[in-house]
Amino acid sequence: MKQAHLFSISFAFYLIFCWCESVACGGWVQLFNGTNLDGWTVSENPASFSVSDGLMVVDGPRAHAYYTGPEAASGFPEFVFQAEVLTTRGANSGIYFHTHYQSTGWPSTGYEAQINQTYSDPKKTGGLYDVQDNYDSVARDNTWFQYEITVIGKRIILKIDGGTVTDYVEPDGLVRPWRQLSQGTFAIQSHHAGNPVYFRNIQVRSIPEPSTCVLGMVALFGLLAFWRKR
Repeated sequence: MKQAHLFSISFAFYLIFCWCESVACGGWVQLFNGTNLDGWTVSENPASFSVSDGLMVVDGPRAHAYYTGPEAASGFPEFVFQAEVLTTRGANSGIYFHTHYQSTGWPSTGYEAQINQTYSDPKKTGGLYDVQDNYDSVARDNTWFQYEITVIGKRIILKIDGGTVTDYVEPDGLVRPWRQLSQGTFAIQSHHAGNPVYFRNIQVRSIPEPSTCVLGMVALFGLLAFWRKR
């Protein structure tokens, strides 16, 4: 009985630790299930987005797939976003963040993390479009690369395969509501047809207020201390 009791206690502590790690301390959440577009709402031309072999396929006239799943309610004020991306020659796409759904047009709010290796636009992958652009090639067509976007406070960091390409801090007193950090969701862009872009392993980890994680860990250690006295 005593061993069974200890096992139950240990299992409870394990569950609490998992909660602290995945919820209170910002664990990774998958935004794309690899099977369908559940949790995403596509504007203008829904046929520009499809799913094949576990990949999100982006190929068609202008459209944007906005993440509208359950995690969108948080507004993602601070986060780390990751996606694996593969472009074909002449492709152009982008990942918007702190944006909001709109039925037509280019997103009018939020920032765009550019995706472009060989399209005619000189602004390349890893740049913060029209804000802090990158003109150097940091990725190749037909080769998977990891795109990471981090927002902490007023700072935006864009990384490609772990290397920082853009590190931008919004200036104090900025008044630019169409391109300014606040909160919102993510959107993936279909720029044009004929040059597909593929996405997989799209995930996000929220960065909570420090007190949230601290309180979770305090609760865990408080329970541990309580059980040790029994």
